[in-house]
Amino acid sequence: MNFSFLKRLGYYLGGFSVGLILLTFILSGKKTSCNYGPNARVLDNLSEKPIAIPTALKAKYHTLTDSLVQQLLTSGTVDFSKSDTKRDSCRLYHIDAAHKKSYLVVENCAKTVRIVDYKVALD
Repeated sequence: MNFSFLKRLGYYLGGFSVGLILLTFILSGKKTSCNYGPNARVLDNLSEKPIAIPTALKAKYHTLTDSLVQQLLTSGTVDFSKSDTKRDSCRLYHIDAAHKKSYLVVENCAKTVRIVDYKVALD
């Protein structure tokens, strides 16, 4: 091997490691996340907005609370085949719970999220 190649490789690895150390110090303690997948982007967008639960659904399902909806948004998966993403104003998303026995249909508008349908798991 050529000595100049080893020298350049050493400079590269040294700079790369210093850069990694700097990034670790800069990004530590901050709530940084990278949502690359469509599922993660949709769930992140939904969890940032205020949630409106209709009174009819609250009366029918007494366990349907804001905290339960947030839990479903963090642990659930979006079923895009059952969702209606072609709408212009408010898109409908079908969110399956982690155990696949419950689902939530939400309407994602510009400033709010409205629960459209909910099915509770019957064990």
